Amino acid sequence: MNLFLLNIFLALGFSAVVGQLNLSGFLAGFIVGYIALWLTKPLYGKTRYFERLPRVLALIGFFGKELLVSNLKVLWDVITPQHISRPGIIGIPLDARTDAEIMLVANLISLTPGTLSLDLSEDRRVLYIHVMFLDDIDSTRQQIKQGLERRVLEVMR
Repeated sequence: MNLFLLNIFLALGFSAVVGQLNLSGFLAGFIVGYIALWLTKPLYGKTRYFERLPRVLALIGFFGKELLVSNLKVLWDVITPQHISRPGIIGIPLDARTDAEIMLVANLISLTPGTLSLDLSEDRRVLYIHVMFLDDIDSTRQQIKQGLERRVLEVMR
């Protein structure tokens, strides 16, 4: 059985046993289940579950931070009389190759205020995005490649 599904079942069982059928009970059960599965990991053979889950949490934390920072930048640009935005369209060369990897990178870019995925090149190697605050093209490319795309690829591969 997939260890993630087993962890979900353990979390549901834990929350039912302690009588807290809510989000906090489920999260506590998920943590307890993860620890239990980690302690018994020699029984499951080779698995990447224990490497992948921390990477997923790191991606969620990184995206949450980027979401907060970009919301504040857009808010500041809207409420101040002087606009600090310098919009532009740039191409980001992608290391992502599969449909799922490209889709996740493009959608996370579009979900971040101030950026929008526009198009993918025919050879699927360049993602064109609109950036609201484009100060330095190379710096923006590096931020996306070393920040968002790298973390997505760590999760997906």
